[in-house]
This record gives sequence, structure tokens and C-alpha cells, in this order.
Amino acid sequence: MAELVREEYFKNHRIPGAAKISRMLKKQGTLVGQRTVAGIMLENGWKSRVVKKYKATTNSNHNLPVAENILNQDFTTTHQNQKWVSDITYIHTDEGWLYLAGILD
Repeated sequence: MAELVREEYFKNHRIPGAAKISRMLKKQGTLVGQRTVAGIMLENGWKSRVVKKYKATTNSNHNLPVAENILNQDFTTTHQNQKWVSDITYIHTDEGWLYLAGILD
């Protein structure tokens, strides 16, 4: 039984939990309870991964004031500390979301 659970778990990229694996095995004709699958997964250290759908949070359709673009893609300078640019990005890791900020002088 553990081999069937392992096969479904890894075939589905280590995402499904005991309930979903139990349903998948029942569809294939193997009657197995959710608690049995959960026990096998716990015994082997297999945990389901929750995959959240991406949700865009930026709303560019507004009447709020927007900062003026004073740099206007002109990055040439004669001294340091005259023009700075920065950006941020989000990186998804096994530990959660990490935020990366880059700053150029």
C-alpha cells in the first residue's frame, strides 16, 4: 500500500495530501482510507504542499497623484550620489516569500 501512496505522491509533484491521494487511489480501484494514507505519509515524512494561486494586487486604474519621472531614463552623471534608482522583487522559497531590493548609484 505504501508503494501506491508513494507513486501518487511523487507523480503529482509532492503536492497532494492524504485526502486527495485517497480519492485518486479509489478512482483507480484501490480502496484505502484517508487515515491509512495519512499514516503512511507521516511514517515516511511526506507532507503536502499548499500551492496558492497568484493574485495581482496592483491597481493602476486610479486618480491618485503619481510621482513625476524626473530621471526620464537619463542615467549619466558627473559625480556620485546624484542619481539613485531602485527596484524590489519577491522570491518564493520553501520558507515563504523573500523580498529583494536593488539600489544603484
